[in-house]
Amino acid sequence: MHPSRWFTLPIRWLLPLALSVVPLLGCQSMPAAVGADAAQAQVLATERAFAKTMADRDHVAFTGFLSDEAVFFTGPTPVRGKAAVAAHWARFYAAPAAPFSWAPDEVQVLDSGTLALSSGPVHDAGGKLIARFTSVWRLEAPGTWRIVFDKGSAACPVCP
Repeated sequence: MHPSRWFTLPIRWLLPLALSVVPLLGCQSMPAAVGADAAQAQVLATERAFAKTMADRDHVAFTGFLSDEAVFFTGPTPVRGKAAVAAHWARFYAAPAAPFSWAPDEVQVLDSGTLALSSGPVHDAGGKLIARFTSVWRLEAPGTWRIVFDKGSAACPVCP
């Protein structure tokens, strides 16, 4: 068929062709999954960088790790949404010295490489263990992990 005549194809061919392309369009907006081992290393590095924002007193950087849908269990009522979490946590960044620090000691990632859980100890400014955090991270763009859930629990006085 001559190239200038492609538009004369019967209409009945165009609908199946269009319907076969539509499912592929949705694939472009999904984050690219990485292997579980690579994702585990990414989440570990991301959690460490997130914790460094406290040591560096960098609230703007802290905010950059938050998902728009973030939910933090920082008190009796969960704080919902990036802006609300950022505003609530601003008080922890106000003083020149960090009031606490945290570091991951466990990271688990789904086999799909798109959702992860990190956990670890929280220490007060003097280095005393005061709590454990648990965070859920979601891969929101290729290579960009953002925190969606965060909850701390009091440190166990005598752990097995």
